[in-house]
Amino acid sequence: MTPLAVKYDVFQAIADPTRRHVLQLLATSDKPISLISENFSISRTAVVKHLKILEQAELVSAQKKGREKIYTLHAEKLKEIEDWLQYFDLFWDNKLAQLQSLLEE
Repeated sequence: MTPLAVKYDVFQAIADPTRRHVLQLLATSDKPISLISENFSISRTAVVKHLKILEQAELVSAQKKGREKIYTLHAEKLKEIEDWLQYFDLFWDNKLAQLQSLLEE
């Protein structure tokens, strides 16, 4: 019996600070694993595991060029997070408006 493959969503993918740092690195340009790995004190294998999670969440993709994989950011997938956070922006705006109203009474 084979274990079920875990499918990560955007929220799970960005939960880890290493993966968030990878996304920041890729925001400036596409990069091979060798350049991405240089920015971390963890092993290249560990970086690859983080990249696989980001791929499963469709935040990055990889394209083979020669002997190296080049990773590309898909920032449009982060819109899901922005949409979710927008609710809380409205929530806090309402709370602050209520507080201001109380203070002005």
